[in-house]
Amino acid sequence: MTPPAATALQFSGVTKSFAPATRALVNADLQLRAGEVHALLGENGAGKSTLSRIAAGILSPDSGTMRLRGQMYEPASRKDAERRGVRMVLQELNLIPTLTVAESILFNELPHRFGFIQREHLNARVLPLLREVGLGSVHPDTAVGALGVGQQQVVEIAAGLSSRCDVLVLDEPTAALTDEETERLFDIIRRMRESGVGIIYITHRMNEIARIADRISVMRDGAVVTTRDAAGFAFDEIVHLMVGRELSHATIRAAPSSSTKVALEVANLRTAHVRDVSFKLFQGEILGFAGLMGSGRTETMRAIFGADAKQAGEIYLNGSDRPTSMNSPCQAVRAGVALLTEDRKGQGLLLTRSVRENVTLASVPQAPAARGWIATGRERADVACLVAKLGIRCADIDQPVGELSGGNQQKVVIAKWVYRDCDIVILDEPTRGIDVGAKFEIYRLLSDLAAGGKSIIVVSSELPELFAICDRIAVLSAGTLVRTFSQVEFDSDAIMAAALTHYLRPRATGSNTGGAT
Repeated sequence: MTPPAATALQFSGVTKSFAPATRALVNADLQLRAGEVHALLGENGAGKSTLSRIAAGILSPDSGTMRLRGQMYEPASRKDAERRGVRMVLQELNLIPTLTVAESILFNELPHRFGFIQREHLNARVLPLLREVGLGSVHPDTAVGALGVGQQQVVEIAAGLSSRCDVLVLDEPTAALTDEETERLFDIIRRMRESGVGIIYITHRMNEIARIADRISVMRDGAVVTTRDAAGFAFDEIVHLMVGRELSHATIRAAPSSSTKVALEVANLRTAHVRDVSFKLFQGEILGFAGLMGSGRTETMRAIFGADAKQAGEIYLNGSDRPTSMNSPCQAVRAGVALLTEDRKGQGLLLTRSVRENVTLASVPQAPAARGWIATGRERADVACLVAKLGIRCADIDQPVGELSGGNQQKVVIAKWVYRDCDIVILDEPTRGIDVGAKFEIYRLLSDLAAGGKSIIVVSSELPELFAICDRIAVLSAGTLVRTFSQVEFDSDAIMAAALTHYLRPRATGSNTGGAT
Protein backbone atom coordinates (compact mmCIF):
# COMPACT_ATOMS: atom_id res chain seq x y z
CA MET A 1 0.00 0.00 0.00
CA THR A 2 1.39 3.42 -1.02
CA PRO A 3 1.81 5.67 2.04
CA PRO A 4 -0.03 9.00 1.92
CA ALA A 5 2.03 11.92 0.66
CA ALA A 6 3.33 14.40 3.22
CA THR A 7 1.49 17.68 3.57
CA ALA A 8 3.35 20.57 1.97
CA LEU A 9 1.01 23.39 3.00
CA GLN A 10 -2.10 23.35 5.22
CA PHE A 11 -4.72 26.12 5.58
CA SER A 12 -7.08 25.91 8.58
CA GLY A 13 -10.00 28.29 9.11
CA VAL A 14 -8.40 31.13 7.13
CA THR A 15 -10.56 34.26 7.00
CA LYS A 16 -9.87 37.56 5.25
CA SER A 17 -11.94 40.74 4.83
CA PHE A 18 -11.04 43.83 2.79
CA ALA A 19 -13.92 45.90 4.12
CA PRO A 20 -16.72 45.25 6.62
CA ALA A 21 -19.03 44.29 3.75
CA THR A 22 -16.44 42.40 1.69
CA ARG A 23 -15.38 39.02 3.11
CA ALA A 24 -12.99 37.39 0.65
CA LEU A 25 -12.36 34.24 2.70
CA VAL A 26 -14.55 32.56 5.31
CA ASN A 27 -12.97 29.75 7.37
CA ALA A 28 -11.19 28.32 4.33
CA ASP A 29 -9.57 24.90 4.76
CA LEU A 30 -7.18 23.39 2.20
CA GLN A 31 -4.45 20.75 2.21
CA LEU A 32 -1.71 20.73 -0.44
CA ARG A 33 0.31 17.53 -0.60
CA ALA A 34 3.95 17.37 -1.55
CA GLY A 35 4.38 16.18 -5.14
CA GLU A 36 0.84 16.97 -6.33
CA VAL A 37 -0.80 19.46 -8.66
CA HIS A 38 -3.82 20.78 -6.79
CA ALA A 39 -6.25 22.70 -9.01
CA LEU A 40 -8.11 25.53 -7.30
CA LEU A 41 -11.35 26.40 -9.09
CA GLY A 42 -14.13 28.89 -8.53
CA GLU A 43 -15.83 31.96 -9.91
CA ASN A 44 -14.00 35.28 -9.90
CA GLY A 45 -14.36 36.60 -6.38
CA ALA A 46 -14.64 33.11 -4.87
CA GLY A 47 -11.40 33.67 -2.91
CA LYS A 48 -8.84 31.70 -4.94
CA SER A 49 -6.35 34.50 -5.49
CA THR A 50 -6.79 35.83 -1.95
CA LEU A 51 -5.97 32.41 -0.46
CA SER A 52 -2.96 32.07 -2.75
CA ARG A 53 -1.66 35.56 -1.96
CA ILE A 54 -1.86 34.75 1.73
CA ALA A 55 0.23 31.64 1.10
CA ALA A 56 2.76 33.75 -0.81
CA GLY A 57 3.09 36.35 1.95
CA ILE A 58 1.49 39.11 -0.14
CA LEU A 59 -1.52 39.33 2.20
CA SER A 60 -2.00 38.46 5.87
CA PRO A 61 -5.09 36.56 7.11
CA ASP A 62 -7.42 38.12 9.67
CA SER A 63 -7.69 34.75 11.42
CA GLY A 64 -6.85 31.10 10.91
CA THR A 65 -3.52 29.30 10.61
CA MET A 66 -1.13 27.90 8.03
CA ARG A 67 1.43 25.13 8.36
CA LEU A 68 4.36 24.62 5.99
CA ARG A 69 5.81 21.09 6.10
CA GLY A 70 4.14 20.64 9.49
CA GLN A 71 5.53 23.84 11.04
CA MET A 72 3.61 27.03 11.82
CA TYR A 73 3.87 29.35 8.83
CA GLU A 74 3.32 33.11 9.12
CA PRO A 75 5.27 34.81 6.30
CA ALA A 76 6.00 38.46 6.98
CA SER A 77 6.33 39.32 3.30
CA ARG A 78 6.57 37.81 -0.17
CA LYS A 79 10.35 37.79 0.15
CA ASP A 80 10.08 35.94 3.46
CA ALA A 81 7.76 33.34 1.86
CA GLU A 82 10.20 32.83 -1.03
CA ARG A 83 13.08 32.41 1.43
CA ARG A 84 11.07 29.60 3.04
CA GLY A 85 10.37 27.93 -0.32
CA VAL A 86 6.90 29.26 -1.24
CA ARG A 87 6.75 31.06 -4.58
CA MET A 88 3.90 32.50 -6.63
CA VAL A 89 3.56 33.50 -10.28
CA LEU A 90 0.83 36.13 -10.46
CA GLN A 91 -1.75 36.38 -13.23
CA GLU A 92 -0.99 40.09 -13.62
CA LEU A 93 2.48 40.66 -15.01
CA ASN A 94 4.79 42.06 -12.35
CA LEU A 95 7.70 43.07 -14.55
CA ILE A 96 9.59 46.33 -15.05
CA PRO A 97 9.80 46.87 -18.85
CA THR A 98 13.22 48.56 -18.78
CA LEU A 99 14.95 45.72 -16.93
CA THR A 100 16.62 42.93 -18.86
CA VAL A 101 15.27 39.39 -18.92
CA ALA A 102 18.14 38.23 -16.68
CA GLU A 103 17.60 41.05 -14.17
CA SER A 104 13.89 40.27 -14.02
CA ILE A 105 14.45 36.57 -13.32
CA LEU A 106 17.05 37.09 -10.56
CA PHE A 107 15.73 40.44 -9.34
CA ASN A 108 16.25 39.62 -5.65
CA GLU A 109 19.56 37.77 -6.11
CA LEU A 110 21.54 39.86 -8.60
CA PRO A 111 25.24 38.82 -8.47
CA HIS A 112 27.32 41.92 -7.83
CA ARG A 113 30.73 43.12 -6.81
CA PHE A 114 31.67 46.58 -5.51
CA GLY A 115 28.14 47.72 -6.27
CA PHE A 116 28.20 46.64 -9.92
CA ILE A 117 26.19 43.78 -11.40
CA GLN A 118 28.35 40.93 -12.67
CA ARG A 119 26.73 40.54 -16.09
CA GLU A 120 28.60 37.42 -17.19
CA HIS A 121 27.78 35.62 -13.95
CA LEU A 122 24.15 36.80 -14.12
CA ASN A 123 23.66 35.63 -17.70
CA ALA A 124 25.37 32.31 -17.03
CA ARG A 125 22.90 31.58 -14.21
CA VAL A 126 19.88 32.61 -16.29
CA LEU A 127 20.65 30.82 -19.57
CA PRO A 128 19.80 27.29 -18.30
CA LEU A 129 16.49 28.60 -16.92
CA LEU A 130 15.64 30.25 -20.23
CA ARG A 131 16.33 27.00 -22.08
CA GLU A 132 14.22 25.08 -19.55
CA VAL A 133 11.16 27.30 -20.14
CA GLY A 134 11.61 27.45 -23.91
CA LEU A 135 13.16 30.91 -24.21
CA GLY A 136 16.60 29.70 -25.22
CA SER A 137 16.56 31.97 -28.28
CA VAL A 138 16.00 35.09 -26.14
CA HIS A 139 19.21 36.85 -25.08
CA PRO A 140 19.39 37.49 -21.31
CA ASP A 141 20.21 41.17 -21.98
CA THR A 142 16.96 41.73 -23.91
CA ALA A 143 14.68 44.32 -22.33
CA VAL A 144 11.53 42.68 -20.96
CA GLY A 145 9.42 45.42 -22.56
CA ALA A 146 10.56 44.25 -26.00
CA LEU A 147 8.95 40.82 -25.50
CA GLY A 148 5.39 39.83 -26.28
CA VAL A 149 2.87 39.27 -23.49
CA GLY A 150 3.19 35.48 -23.74
CA GLN A 151 6.98 35.60 -23.48
CA GLN A 152 6.76 38.01 -20.54
CA GLN A 153 4.51 35.49 -18.79
CA VAL A 154 7.15 32.80 -19.36
CA VAL A 155 9.81 35.12 -17.88
CA GLU A 156 7.61 35.41 -14.76
CA ILE A 157 7.45 31.62 -14.58
CA ALA A 158 11.23 31.37 -14.96
CA ALA A 159 11.62 33.82 -12.06
CA GLY A 160 9.42 31.54 -9.99
CA LEU A 161 11.72 28.61 -10.76
CA SER A 162 14.96 30.48 -10.16
CA SER A 163 15.61 29.27 -6.60
CA ARG A 164 14.49 26.74 -4.00
CA CYS A 165 10.81 25.93 -4.29
CA ASP A 166 8.74 23.56 -2.12
CA VAL A 167 5.37 25.15 -2.91
CA LEU A 168 4.59 26.86 -6.21
CA VAL A 169 1.39 28.83 -6.81
CA LEU A 170 0.44 29.43 -10.44
CA ASP A 171 -2.42 31.90 -10.99
CA GLU A 172 -3.82 31.53 -14.54
CA PRO A 173 -0.33 30.71 -15.91
CA THR A 174 -1.47 29.87 -19.46
CA ALA A 175 -3.79 32.86 -20.04
CA ALA A 176 -1.34 34.54 -22.42
CA LEU A 177 0.60 31.49 -23.63
CA THR A 178 0.53 29.81 -27.02
CA ASP A 179 -0.26 26.10 -27.24
CA GLU A 180 3.45 25.34 -27.61
CA GLU A 181 4.35 27.45 -24.57
CA THR A 182 1.55 25.78 -22.59
CA GLU A 183 2.88 22.31 -23.42
CA ARG A 184 6.34 23.35 -22.29
CA LEU A 185 4.93 24.70 -19.03
CA PHE A 186 3.11 21.40 -18.44
CA ASP A 187 6.39 19.53 -18.91
CA ILE A 188 8.02 21.79 -16.29
CA ILE A 189 5.12 21.24 -13.89
CA ARG A 190 5.37 17.45 -14.28
CA ARG A 191 9.11 17.53 -13.52
CA MET A 192 8.54 19.69 -10.45
CA ARG A 193 5.79 17.37 -9.24
CA GLU A 194 8.10 14.38 -9.63
CA SER A 195 10.72 16.18 -7.51
CA GLY A 196 8.21 16.63 -4.66
CA VAL A 197 7.06 20.20 -5.18
CA GLY A 198 3.45 20.91 -4.20
CA ILE A 199 1.72 23.04 -6.84
CA ILE A 200 -1.47 25.09 -6.48
CA TYR A 201 -2.83 25.61 -9.98
CA ILE A 202 -5.52 28.27 -10.48
CA THR A 203 -7.24 28.24 -13.86
CA HIS A 204 -10.56 28.80 -15.60
CA ARG A 205 -9.60 26.49 -18.48
CA MET A 206 -11.36 23.24 -17.70
CA ASN A 207 -9.55 21.33 -20.45
CA GLU A 208 -6.27 21.84 -18.57
CA ILE A 209 -7.57 20.27 -15.37
CA ALA A 210 -7.91 16.73 -16.73
CA ARG A 211 -4.37 16.91 -18.15
CA ILE A 212 -2.42 18.32 -15.24
CA ALA A 213 -4.32 18.08 -11.92
CA ASP A 214 -4.17 15.31 -9.29
CA ARG A 215 -6.84 16.80 -7.03
CA ILE A 216 -9.38 19.60 -7.34
CA SER A 217 -10.74 21.99 -4.72
CA VAL A 218 -13.76 24.13 -5.59
CA MET A 219 -14.27 27.47 -3.86
CA ARG A 220 -17.47 29.47 -3.61
CA ASP A 221 -18.17 32.63 -1.59
CA GLY A 222 -14.80 32.52 0.16
CA ALA A 223 -14.96 28.91 1.32
CA VAL A 224 -13.70 25.57 0.00
CA VAL A 225 -16.88 23.60 -0.73
CA THR A 226 -15.25 20.32 -1.80
CA THR A 227 -11.91 18.63 -2.50
CA ARG A 228 -11.78 15.51 -4.68
CA ASP A 229 -9.49 13.50 -6.91
CA ALA A 230 -9.43 14.95 -10.42
CA ALA A 231 -10.09 11.55 -11.99
CA GLY A 232 -13.81 11.08 -12.47
CA PHE A 233 -14.77 14.60 -11.36
CA ALA A 234 -17.29 15.51 -14.07
CA PHE A 235 -17.19 18.95 -15.71
CA ASP A 236 -20.91 19.59 -15.19
CA GLU A 237 -20.62 18.84 -11.50
CA ILE A 238 -17.60 21.14 -11.13
CA VAL A 239 -19.49 23.99 -12.80
CA HIS A 240 -22.56 23.41 -10.62
CA LEU A 241 -20.43 23.49 -7.45
CA MET A 242 -18.69 26.67 -8.63
CA VAL A 243 -21.73 28.72 -9.59
CA GLY A 244 -24.63 26.96 -7.85
CA ARG A 245 -26.73 26.95 -11.02
CA GLU A 246 -26.97 25.15 -14.34
CA LEU A 247 -25.40 26.74 -17.42
CA SER A 248 -26.13 25.99 -21.07
CA HIS A 249 -24.34 27.26 -24.17
CA ALA A 250 -27.34 26.47 -26.35
CA THR A 251 -29.58 29.11 -24.77
CA ILE A 252 -27.28 32.11 -25.28
CA ARG A 253 -27.71 32.94 -28.97
CA ALA A 254 -30.10 30.39 -30.42
CA ALA A 255 -31.63 32.64 -33.11
CA PRO A 256 -29.22 34.62 -35.34
CA SER A 257 -29.89 38.23 -36.28
CA SER A 258 -31.87 38.63 -39.51
CA SER A 259 -31.07 42.31 -40.06
CA THR A 260 -29.73 43.35 -43.47
CA LYS A 261 -28.84 46.90 -42.40
CA VAL A 262 -25.06 47.33 -42.54
CA ALA A 263 -23.65 48.95 -39.39
CA LEU A 264 -19.95 48.65 -40.34
CA GLU A 265 -18.17 47.78 -43.56
CA VAL A 266 -14.42 47.28 -43.81
CA ALA A 267 -13.01 47.19 -47.33
CA ASN A 268 -9.51 45.92 -48.23
CA LEU A 269 -7.91 46.88 -44.92
CA ARG A 270 -4.13 46.70 -44.79
CA THR A 271 -1.67 47.55 -42.02
CA ALA A 272 1.85 46.50 -41.08
CA HIS A 273 0.35 43.22 -39.79
CA VAL A 274 -2.91 42.90 -41.75
CA ARG A 275 -2.70 41.97 -45.44
CA ASP A 276 -6.28 41.91 -46.71
CA VAL A 277 -9.43 42.15 -44.61
CA SER A 278 -12.93 42.97 -45.87
CA PHE A 279 -16.21 42.25 -44.10
CA LYS A 280 -19.64 43.62 -43.17
CA LEU A 281 -21.19 43.80 -39.71
CA PHE A 282 -24.97 44.06 -39.60
CA GLN A 283 -27.12 45.90 -37.07
CA GLY A 284 -27.95 43.75 -34.05
CA GLU A 285 -25.43 41.10 -35.06
CA ILE A 286 -22.67 39.42 -33.06
CA LEU A 287 -19.81 38.68 -35.47
CA GLY A 288 -16.98 36.50 -34.16
CA PHE A 289 -13.37 36.57 -35.29
CA ALA A 290 -11.32 33.37 -35.06
CA GLY A 291 -7.76 32.55 -36.07
CA LEU A 292 -4.42 31.40 -34.74
CA MET A 293 -2.31 33.60 -32.49
CA GLY A 294 -0.57 36.11 -34.77
CA SER A 295 -3.25 35.87 -37.47
CA GLY A 296 -3.99 39.59 -37.23
CA ARG A 297 -7.22 39.59 -35.23
CA THR A 298 -6.15 42.15 -32.62
CA GLU A 299 -4.33 44.25 -35.21
CA THR A 300 -7.45 44.38 -37.39
CA MET A 301 -9.56 45.68 -34.51
CA ARG A 302 -6.95 48.24 -33.48
CA ALA A 303 -6.79 49.52 -37.06
CA ILE A 304 -10.58 49.86 -37.26
CA PHE A 305 -10.52 51.77 -33.96
CA GLY A 306 -7.75 54.07 -35.18
CA ALA A 307 -5.22 52.84 -32.63
CA ASP A 308 -2.91 51.48 -35.39
CA ALA A 309 -2.12 53.21 -38.67
CA LYS A 310 -3.79 51.90 -41.84
CA GLN A 311 -1.74 51.49 -45.02
CA ALA A 312 -4.82 51.04 -47.19
CA GLY A 313 -8.53 50.34 -47.01
CA GLU A 314 -11.74 52.13 -46.16
CA ILE A 315 -14.27 51.98 -43.34
CA TYR A 316 -17.96 52.73 -43.86
CA LEU A 317 -20.61 53.24 -41.17
CA ASN A 318 -24.39 52.77 -41.22
CA GLY A 319 -24.62 51.81 -44.89
CA SER A 320 -23.06 55.05 -46.13
CA ASP A 321 -21.28 55.02 -49.48
CA ARG A 322 -18.77 57.57 -48.17
CA PRO A 323 -15.87 56.29 -46.04
CA THR A 324 -15.58 57.45 -42.44
CA SER A 325 -12.37 58.98 -41.15
CA MET A 326 -11.32 57.07 -38.04
CA ASN A 327 -7.59 57.70 -37.72
CA SER A 328 -7.54 57.87 -33.93
CA PRO A 329 -9.46 56.34 -31.02
CA CYS A 330 -11.01 59.76 -30.33
CA GLN A 331 -12.48 59.87 -33.84
CA ALA A 332 -13.71 56.29 -33.50
CA VAL A 333 -15.47 56.97 -30.20
CA ARG A 334 -17.10 60.10 -31.61
CA ALA A 335 -18.34 57.96 -34.51
CA GLY A 336 -19.95 55.53 -32.05
CA VAL A 337 -17.31 52.76 -32.12
CA ALA A 338 -15.95 51.24 -28.89
CA LEU A 339 -13.03 48.87 -28.35
CA LEU A 340 -12.55 46.68 -25.28
CA THR A 341 -8.90 45.60 -25.41
CA GLU A 342 -7.71 42.20 -24.21
CA ASP A 343 -5.62 43.98 -21.54
CA ARG A 344 -8.50 45.39 -19.49
CA LYS A 345 -6.29 46.28 -16.52
CA GLY A 346 -3.56 48.02 -18.48
CA GLN A 347 -5.65 49.71 -21.17
CA GLY A 348 -9.30 49.56 -20.15
CA LEU A 349 -9.50 50.66 -16.52
CA LEU A 350 -8.08 53.05 -13.94
CA LEU A 351 -7.70 50.50 -11.16
CA THR A 352 -7.27 52.98 -8.31
CA ARG A 353 -10.38 54.96 -9.27
CA SER A 354 -13.97 54.12 -8.38
CA VAL A 355 -16.51 52.10 -10.33
CA ARG A 356 -18.45 55.34 -10.92
CA GLU A 357 -15.44 57.19 -12.35
CA ASN A 358 -14.50 54.30 -14.63
CA VAL A 359 -18.04 53.94 -15.99
CA THR A 360 -18.32 57.66 -16.86
CA LEU A 361 -14.70 58.07 -17.99
CA ALA A 362 -15.42 57.96 -21.73
CA SER A 363 -18.46 60.22 -21.44
CA VAL A 364 -17.28 63.23 -19.43
CA PRO A 365 -18.09 65.72 -22.23
CA GLN A 366 -21.60 64.23 -22.47
CA ALA A 367 -22.12 63.81 -18.70
CA PRO A 368 -25.14 65.48 -17.10
CA ALA A 369 -23.97 68.95 -16.12
CA ALA A 370 -25.18 72.01 -14.26
CA ARG A 371 -23.47 75.37 -14.89
CA GLY A 372 -20.38 73.64 -16.27
CA TRP A 373 -20.04 71.17 -13.40
CA ILE A 374 -20.88 67.47 -13.59
CA ALA A 375 -24.26 66.88 -11.96
CA THR A 376 -22.98 64.20 -9.58
CA GLY A 377 -26.41 63.31 -8.24
CA ARG A 378 -27.74 62.37 -11.65
CA GLU A 379 -24.42 60.75 -12.60
CA ARG A 380 -24.51 58.57 -9.47
CA ALA A 381 -28.12 57.57 -10.17
CA ASP A 382 -27.27 56.66 -13.78
CA VAL A 383 -24.24 54.59 -12.76
CA ALA A 384 -26.11 52.84 -9.94
CA CYS A 385 -28.85 51.90 -12.39
CA LEU A 386 -26.30 50.55 -14.87
CA VAL A 387 -24.45 48.60 -12.17
CA ALA A 388 -27.72 46.93 -11.20
CA LYS A 389 -28.70 46.26 -14.81
CA LEU A 390 -25.38 44.62 -15.68
CA GLY A 391 -25.12 42.72 -12.40
CA ILE A 392 -21.80 44.30 -11.35
CA ARG A 393 -21.01 43.01 -7.87
CA CYS A 394 -19.41 45.75 -5.79
CA ALA A 395 -19.79 47.15 -2.27
CA ASP A 396 -20.97 50.45 -3.82
CA ILE A 397 -20.20 52.56 -6.88
CA ASP A 398 -17.39 54.35 -5.02
CA GLN A 399 -15.41 51.13 -4.47
CA PRO A 400 -12.05 51.16 -6.32
CA VAL A 401 -12.41 48.99 -9.41
CA GLY A 402 -9.09 47.29 -8.64
CA GLU A 403 -10.77 45.56 -5.69
CA LEU A 404 -13.34 43.83 -7.92
CA SER A 405 -13.01 40.35 -9.40
CA GLY A 406 -11.91 39.96 -13.03
CA GLY A 407 -15.42 39.28 -14.27
CA ASN A 408 -16.83 42.35 -12.56
CA GLN A 409 -13.95 44.49 -13.83
CA GLN A 410 -14.82 43.39 -17.36
CA LYS A 411 -18.44 44.34 -16.77
CA VAL A 412 -17.28 47.81 -15.69
CA VAL A 413 -15.42 48.20 -18.99
CA ILE A 414 -18.58 47.14 -20.87
CA ALA A 415 -20.63 49.52 -18.72
CA LYS A 416 -18.31 52.37 -19.74
CA TRP A 417 -19.25 51.92 -23.37
CA VAL A 418 -22.91 51.22 -22.65
CA TYR A 419 -23.01 54.54 -20.77
CA ARG A 420 -21.36 56.20 -23.77
CA ASP A 421 -24.09 54.53 -25.91
CA CYS A 422 -21.77 53.36 -28.70
CA ASP A 423 -23.58 51.60 -31.54
CA ILE A 424 -20.65 49.34 -32.48
CA VAL A 425 -18.79 47.47 -29.73
CA ILE A 426 -15.58 45.53 -30.45
CA LEU A 427 -14.42 43.11 -27.74
CA ASP A 428 -10.97 41.51 -27.89
CA GLU A 429 -10.81 38.31 -25.77
CA PRO A 430 -13.62 39.55 -23.49
CA THR A 431 -13.57 36.57 -21.12
CA ARG A 432 -9.85 35.86 -20.81
CA GLY A 433 -9.05 35.09 -17.17
CA ILE A 434 -12.74 35.04 -16.21
CA ASP A 435 -14.51 32.12 -14.56
CA VAL A 436 -17.22 30.11 -16.27
CA GLY A 437 -20.10 31.71 -14.36
CA ALA A 438 -18.98 35.26 -15.16
CA LYS A 439 -18.44 34.21 -18.78
CA PHE A 440 -22.08 33.24 -19.16
CA GLU A 441 -23.20 36.50 -17.58
CA ILE A 442 -21.12 38.41 -20.14
CA TYR A 443 -22.45 36.20 -22.96
CA ARG A 444 -26.01 37.04 -21.97
CA LEU A 445 -25.13 40.72 -21.63
CA LEU A 446 -23.71 40.81 -25.16
CA SER A 447 -26.76 38.98 -26.49
CA ASP A 448 -29.03 41.52 -24.77
CA LEU A 449 -27.04 44.41 -26.25
CA ALA A 450 -27.36 42.90 -29.74
CA ALA A 451 -31.10 42.37 -29.21
CA GLY A 452 -31.30 46.07 -28.38
CA GLY A 453 -29.78 47.00 -31.74
CA LYS A 454 -26.07 47.24 -30.91
CA SER A 455 -23.65 45.65 -33.38
CA ILE A 456 -20.91 43.59 -31.77
CA ILE A 457 -17.59 42.06 -32.82
CA VAL A 458 -16.03 39.43 -30.55
CA VAL A 459 -12.43 38.27 -30.98
CA SER A 460 -11.81 35.02 -29.12
CA SER A 461 -9.36 32.13 -29.08
CA GLU A 462 -12.08 29.82 -27.72
CA LEU A 463 -14.29 28.34 -30.42
CA PRO A 464 -16.96 27.10 -27.96
CA GLU A 465 -17.33 30.71 -26.87
CA LEU A 466 -17.81 31.92 -30.44
CA PHE A 467 -20.25 29.08 -31.15
CA ALA A 468 -22.29 30.07 -28.10
CA ILE A 469 -22.82 33.75 -28.86
CA CYS A 470 -22.11 34.53 -32.52
CA ASP A 471 -24.38 34.82 -35.56
CA ARG A 472 -21.39 34.43 -37.89
CA ILE A 473 -17.68 33.73 -37.50
CA ALA A 474 -14.99 35.30 -39.70
CA VAL A 475 -11.65 33.50 -39.87
CA LEU A 476 -8.28 35.20 -40.32
CA SER A 477 -5.18 33.43 -41.57
CA ALA A 478 -1.82 35.23 -41.66
CA GLY A 479 -3.46 38.65 -41.88
CA THR A 480 -6.10 37.75 -44.47
CA LEU A 481 -9.81 37.11 -43.95
CA VAL A 482 -10.27 33.78 -45.71
CA ARG A 483 -13.84 32.75 -44.94
CA THR A 484 -16.95 33.70 -42.98
CA PHE A 485 -19.13 30.94 -41.52
CA SER A 486 -22.87 31.26 -40.93
CA GLN A 487 -24.32 29.77 -37.74
CA VAL A 488 -25.48 26.59 -39.51
CA GLU A 489 -21.93 26.09 -40.82
CA PHE A 490 -20.18 26.24 -37.44
CA ASP A 491 -17.72 23.36 -37.30
CA SER A 492 -14.46 23.21 -35.36
CA ASP A 493 -12.54 21.25 -37.99
CA ALA A 494 -13.64 23.51 -40.85
CA ILE A 495 -12.78 26.66 -38.93
CA MET A 496 -9.36 25.31 -37.97
CA ALA A 497 -8.70 24.32 -41.58
CA ALA A 498 -9.58 27.87 -42.65
CA ALA A 499 -7.31 29.34 -39.97
CA LEU A 500 -4.40 27.32 -41.36
CA THR A 501 -5.04 28.28 -45.02
CA HIS A 502 -2.19 30.75 -45.49
CA TYR A 503 0.21 28.83 -43.26
CA LEU A 504 0.05 25.67 -45.38
CA ARG A 505 0.46 27.11 -48.88
CA PRO A 506 2.27 30.07 -50.45
CA ARG A 507 0.30 33.31 -50.64
CA ALA A 508 -0.89 34.24 -54.13
CA THR A 509 0.39 37.72 -54.90
CA GLY A 510 -2.15 40.33 -55.87
CA SER A 511 -5.10 38.17 -54.77
CA ASN A 512 -8.08 39.43 -52.86
CA THR A 513 -9.55 36.62 -50.82
CA GLY A 514 -10.74 38.70 -47.93
CA GLY A 515 -14.12 39.86 -49.13
CA ALA A 516 -16.29 37.19 -47.54
CA THR A 517 -19.40 38.69 -46.06
